[in-house]
Amino acid sequence: MERIRKFTKAQPVLVIAFLLAVATMFIVPPDKDYIGYCNRTVLIELFALMAAVAGLRSIGIFDKATRLILQKAGNVRRLGAVMILICFFSAMLVTNDVALITFVPLTLLIYKNIKDERSLILTVVLESAAANLGSMMTPVGNPQNLFLYDKYGLTAMTFLKTMLPVGALGLAAVLGITLLLPKEKCKAPEPTKEKIPLLRTAVYTGLFLLCIAAVFRLVPDWVCLVAAVLAAVICDVKLLLRIDYVLLGTFICFFVFVGNIARIEAVSSFFSNILVGRELIVSALLSQFISNVPAAVMLAEFTDKGTDLLLGVDIGGFGTIIASMASLIAFQIYRTSEGAASKRYMMVFTAVNAVLLVLLLGFQLIIMKM
Repeated sequence: MERIRKFTKAQPVLVIAFLLAVATMFIVPPDKDYIGYCNRTVLIELFALMAAVAGLRSIGIFDKATRLILQKAGNVRRLGAVMILICFFSAMLVTNDVALITFVPLTLLIYKNIKDERSLILTVVLESAAANLGSMMTPVGNPQNLFLYDKYGLTAMTFLKTMLPVGALGLAAVLGITLLLPKEKCKAPEPTKEKIPLLRTAVYTGLFLLCIAAVFRLVPDWVCLVAAVLAAVICDVKLLLRIDYVLLGTFICFFVFVGNIARIEAVSSFFSNILVGRELIVSALLSQFISNVPAAVMLAEFTDKGTDLLLGVDIGGFGTIIASMASLIAFQIYRTSEGAASKRYMMVFTAVNAVLLVLLLGFQLIIMKM
C-alpha cells in the first residue's frame, strides 16, 4: 500500500487518467473500435523525440553551451535574462520539460555562490514561464502541440501565425519582470574538461533531425521508432530507460477515456455544446484543474477549431502549478534544493502566472474580436 500511495502522489495525472479510462470501460466495453483510439503517430514521435533529447543531454551538450553563455552574464539581472532566453529557445526544440530539467539545476548551482534566495526563486519561476512560452512556438515544443498539430493536420505556417503573437508578448512580459532582479555581480561555474563524444553526438543529432522531419510529415513515423531503437543499441541501451514512459502511459489512458466518452451520446453532446464558440476559454480554464496535456486530448474530440484549442491549452499552461507539468517539474527541482522556501516560491509563482494568464488570454480575446 505504501508503494501505491507514493506512486499516486508522484504521478497523480497518470493515476487519474488510468482510473478514468477503466471507469469508462464499464460503460463502453472493449471492442475492435478501441484500436482506433490511440494516435500512433504522436506516441511514436514522442518516444523518438524523448530518446534523442535524453541522448543529447546525457553527453553534456546543454551544460557546456549554457556555461559558455553564462560566462558573459556578469550580474544577476543579466543572468536572469540569459537563462530566460535559453529556456525559451531551447524549449522550442527539446520541449519545456527537458529545458527545465536541464537548466533549473544549473541555475541552483550558480546561485550557491550568490546566496540570494529571493532572486533565485524569481529566476526559476521566470525560467518556468519562459520554457512554457517557448514550447508554444513549435509543434515539438510540448506534447499537446504535437498531438494537436497531428490531430488537425495543421501546417507549419498556420501553427507559427497562430502562436507567434502571444508567444512574443509573453516573452516581452517575462523579460520585463527581470528588471526586478538586482544588478549584483555573479559568475558561472567553471566549465568541465570532459570532451563531447563525436559519434554519439552525430547519432543523437541525426535522430533529433529525423524526428523533426517526421513531425513535418517528410518521413513516416515508423522510421523514427526504428531509428530511436537503433540509436540506443549503438550508443547506450540505458537511453531507453530515460524515456518518460509515464507521459506515454498518460496519453494512452486519456486516448481510451476520450474515445469512450465520445461514444456516449449524452456526454458527447454536452462537451460539443459547451465548446461551441468557447474553445479558447473552456480549454484554458480546464487546464487549470487537469493540466493542459489531458485537456487537449479530452477536448479535441468535440471541436473542429484546432487553432483555438491550441491557443487555449497553451495559454492555459499559465495559472495554477498543475496547469503545466513543466511548471510542476521546475517546482519539484527547486523544492528539493538546500534551503528551499517553498511557500515563497508558490506565492511568486502564482503572482507571475496569474498576470501572464490574464495578459495572454485577454490579448488573444481582443485579437479574435478584431
